[in-house]
Amino acid sequence: MSGDAGYFSNMETRAAIKFFFLQGKASKEINAILTGTLEECAPSYATIENWMAQFKRCYFSTCDAPRPERPKIVTTPEIIDQFH
Repeated sequence: MSGDAGYFSNMETRAAIKFFFLQGKASKEINAILTGTLEECAPSYATIENWMAQFKRCYFSTCDAPRPERPKIVTTPEIIDQFH
């Protein structure tokens, strides 16, 4: 593998897909380019298709969607005493 291609973050990979999408390239072309560049670190064809579909729906953000976190619950004797 050449350079730091293996260290692409998900956001950087999505930005590359977005760049090629805006150039009018097809999913298969993008897959070939990314596979040739990133080798085993390239996203799957299904992932490229998914992001292409999102870009076609005018959703151009390359960031991960926020996810709800599990509430932080700590059980200590002091907290238990507050409830009693």
